[in-house]
Amino acid sequence: MDFSYASAAGNAGEGEAGQAGMPSLAIHADRAHLRASLKEDAAAAGLRVHTVGSLEEFYECGSVVLPDIVLLDCPVIDARRLAAFATIDQRAAACGTRLIVSTSVEALDDIFACMDQSDPVLLVDPSRAERVIALGQVLASWPDTAVRELSEQDRMMMLRLSEQVSQIASHIDRLAPLSGLGDAGSGGAQCAGTAQARSAFGFGTQTGSKREAPEEWEGAAHDPARLPPAPLVRQIIRQRHLRARFFDGDLFADPAWEMLLDLTAARVEGKRVSITSLCIASGVPPTTALRWIGQMTEAGLFLRICDDSDRRRAFIELSDRTLDAMARYFQDLALVEAMPV
Repeated sequence: MDFSYASAAGNAGEGEAGQAGMPSLAIHADRAHLRASLKEDAAAAGLRVHTVGSLEEFYECGSVVLPDIVLLDCPVIDARRLAAFATIDQRAAACGTRLIVSTSVEALDDIFACMDQSDPVLLVDPSRAERVIALGQVLASWPDTAVRELSEQDRMMMLRLSEQVSQIASHIDRLAPLSGLGDAGSGGAQCAGTAQARSAFGFGTQTGSKREAPEEWEGAAHDPARLPPAPLVRQIIRQRHLRARFFDGDLFADPAWEMLLDLTAARVEGKRVSITSLCIASGVPPTTALRWIGQMTEAGLFLRICDDSDRRRAFIELSDRTLDAMARYFQDLALVEAMPV
């Protein structure tokens, strides 16, 4: 097996891929049929795949320079693989390598917790189409690449996702206006307080200003009494789920709102929400839920919180501003319900 990868992003001028203006790519999965399909899809996107191998072979090439993009498939996790993925995560963050990692529902929490530096694209039991969309998502943000376009259906789905999260962020910004705020929230795979990512949607941002520390904010997070009782929020969630007994559930798919409600109830209950639990609460397939979670974290709506007592665990919670907006929403809802008909 030849692991002479092309240089990473900082040295993209070297090698055949660099000359073509395309990022270098490596594929590592234990399932041979999956390696073959990933290689075929990468070639269809106009990429040159330099290395294809098993996960074990990838772990053993720790001394070589990482390529620009690495596709990894790890449906089963153990202590050795957790340590290896944590190391890969750190190396990828240091050199700018983009990681696309597919896993299973059972391994999701562990993978999510150990990869908090490189902002990987996470997929859960993905279909081939979902893997292609993930690759397109990474390539779309890559500078100076001539990547073939996704299908119109896939492109519109990705646009819809970004546009709807942008609208949510905009609405919450108007509900809870605060001045002098910089980039809100941390990156999609950063622990709160460890890094400050630029929001793609400008949620609560002003050019040249800095983000205020959460402890200085005023709002629902510092006045739990302003939030609705948890049983009320849970009742609303149950009522929403009841619709699926009588209608096609896809008619009411609204993962962003389902997750906002679930995280609000959890905050009142004093509970922490794992990434797997939040995916289930979203009511959509895990890979779709992860895309929403990533976008909403980038927009400053969600925060990733690392467990200080156990670095193998991480949780998702609402940002202070989002909690404040949810409190305002329920206050207005109570006023509307109290109005005479």
